[in-house]
Amino acid sequence: MINKTTEIEENKVLMGNSHVSVLLQEVIEGLAIKNGETFVDMTVNGGGHSSAVCLYLGPKGTLVGIDADANALVRAKKRLELADCRATVHLVSDNFRNIRSVLKGLGIVKADKVLFDLGLSTNELENSGRGFSFQKDEPLLMTFSNDPSKVTFTAEDILNTWDEENIATILFGYGEERFAKRIAKRIVEARGMQPIKTTKELVEIIRTAVPSWYRSGRKIHFATKTFQALRMAVNDEIRTLEEALNDAWEALTPKGRMAVISFHSMEDRMVKKFFRELSKEEKGTLLTKKPIVPGIEEIKKNKRSRSAKLRIIEKK
Repeated sequence: MINKTTEIEENKVLMGNSHVSVLLQEVIEGLAIKNGETFVDMTVNGGGHSSAVCLYLGPKGTLVGIDADANALVRAKKRLELADCRATVHLVSDNFRNIRSVLKGLGIVKADKVLFDLGLSTNELENSGRGFSFQKDEPLLMTFSNDPSKVTFTAEDILNTWDEENIATILFGYGEERFAKRIAKRIVEARGMQPIKTTKELVEIIRTAVPSWYRSGRKIHFATKTFQALRMAVNDEIRTLEEALNDAWEALTPKGRMAVISFHSMEDRMVKKFFRELSKEEKGTLLTKKPIVPGIEEIKKNKRSRSAKLRIIEKK
């Protein structure tokens, strides 16, 4: 018998440490992937979870990987090849809100298992060049897609054209930033002198807007919540997730399972509410009464996993 756990660990070593998949074993066990099933990775990214899932799908299985970033699909393809994935693989460059049309285009009627990993990858944070990281000096794009034709507006557009009240609203609503009003006011003041163009400029603006105690000695960087809020606004993340959850659920077969890994409270509340409503309506069975979170060892190896929460539901 193949020891899948051992193979997963070997694959993690083989693929290097460019991106560590969060709660990998918990996802595999929770979804209970079987030979010959159809698995949809709604956020395939570099293919971390998918390369492990492939070990269970076998040659008769089908894997669909979706990502708005075409570069992520290139990385995923390489990772799946290295993992010797025997399943039929479809990698699609699209927003996961379009899951219905993606499956229709592939001639796939139903899926057995669906996974959402809502976290940004290390590659997106460090190498996208689109302004996700406050630790680099990059243009303020913050778009998941690297195709300009698919971009409605950027973080730079928000910072330089939205009014103070609307900026404060997204910083508080999406980022839960306690100093949203102060930061928004400082942004408007700064752009009055010159347009805000780079992440470095934005970090400095935030630094001057928040109290000194907020800038050091805390678990998260003082710019984290502002960057999160801008990214969520640019990519319309909340509405997109709502649409994707509903359409992915419709695509599931009876006894099919959906797993969602969220990384901040707004996403988790949304997933929790969605799953509970399905359970109350007796459309699904909650397999996680409380979210599964990373253990101490995983957090030590991957600090970005510390806020991850995994919820799983099975369709009746």
